[in-house]
Amino acid sequence: MIYASLNNNSPSVTFKDAVIRGLAPDKGLYFPKKIPKLSKSFFDNIESLNENEIAYEAIKHYVNFDISKNELKKIISETLSFNFPIIKISEKIYSMELYQGPTLAFKDVGARFMARCLGYFNKKERSNKITVLVATSGDTGGAVADGFLDVDGINVIILYPSKKVSEIQEKQLTTLGKNISALEVNGTFDDCQEMVKKSFLDKDIIKKNKLTSANSINIGRWLPQMFYYFFAYKYLKKTNKPIVISVPSGNFGNICAGLLSKKMGLPIDHFIASTNINDVVPRYLKTNKYCPEPSIQTISNAMDVGNPSNFVRIAKIFDNNFKKIKSSLSGFQFSDNQTKEAIKEIYEKSKFISDPHGAVGYLGLKSYLKINNDKLGLFMGTAHPVKFIDVVEKTLDMKLKLPEKIKTIIKKEKKSTKINNYKELKNYLIE
Repeated sequence: MIYASLNNNSPSVTFKDAVIRGLAPDKGLYFPKKIPKLSKSFFDNIESLNENEIAYEAIKHYVNFDISKNELKKIISETLSFNFPIIKISEKIYSMELYQGPTLAFKDVGARFMARCLGYFNKKERSNKITVLVATSGDTGGAVADGFLDVDGINVIILYPSKKVSEIQEKQLTTLGKNISALEVNGTFDDCQEMVKKSFLDKDIIKKNKLTSANSINIGRWLPQMFYYFFAYKYLKKTNKPIVISVPSGNFGNICAGLLSKKMGLPIDHFIASTNINDVVPRYLKTNKYCPEPSIQTISNAMDVGNPSNFVRIAKIFDNNFKKIKSSLSGFQFSDNQTKEAIKEIYEKSKFISDPHGAVGYLGLKSYLKINNDKLGLFMGTAHPVKFIDVVEKTLDMKLKLPEKIKTIIKKEKKSTKINNYKELKNYLIE
């Protein structure tokens, strides 16, 4: 498998080089030159396969010969060391819990997979230390910190927007120490993301650091997110109904991986991009005009993204054809008040407690099924409700029980370095 930059001005690379580099020299995202089609027999017999076997079949084409068959299976087994329960909310609506991993967020799968791939490449080459530079709007930071903790030969530097992540999210990325460092940025997630991208092109920084990124711009973090959709199909196939999946979307890596799996032949009927008021993609789907804007802070902070990096990959999947995109993807946006009402509604219907992001996914699915009521819907639960404990407890007027892993981390001391601009980041990286 060969990967090319979507800016079309950099040499093509292998999976290994794309993971190590993160971003192409021309600032473009890497994308596979060919999307493989999986056989009909694979989908016909998917119920007979376990999650590790399904994941291996889905991703082996993208890794090719850069990782041996046995090593890739080992990486997948270590990545998928937790479950992905599917909960029935109502007759036509299900939720998939993607947050049963170590940091209680869907990003654990991508972070763990990428960390193990990068550790394998670095160990094999016995190369100098790699610096993983990553921006987070909430959950990415914690997942990357945990996934890369103590991985030999790798240092991690996480940029996050000050006072715009929840307390638990902040503790998850600022308390581990060792090879993990946190930079608290006076700005928004978009500011953090722009600084990371700029660093990859700065010759002064590159001289001193071997940089890669662990945001979903990195194919090592982005691609394994397709696993969720194969698992969901395996579970819901027996219903014999067209399946629609709603994904709470911020930087659009997760839903992009879902659309990629559909392109590979996975029989998902339609996808829904559900956003908060940062709605650049839902607006695009109505107007055919893509107009990034500064992000606005909401209670579903992981979706506070005004210029989603992965949308360019979605466009590529559909050959930049607006009609093709519309045929597979719909978009809806919702306010904080609507999100809180959805948290209440989900609990009243099923006693299921959703975080704000999952609630936005529920609302998008509900909106779509009003018009397409012959279909079965699933929305992705992307984070554990305790990560947004203040909002959820106040909305439901109840106390949430803290998981043991959260009780432990809350007691730890936050350690971060405050920065205000790119110059300060540059000085930090060089020094």
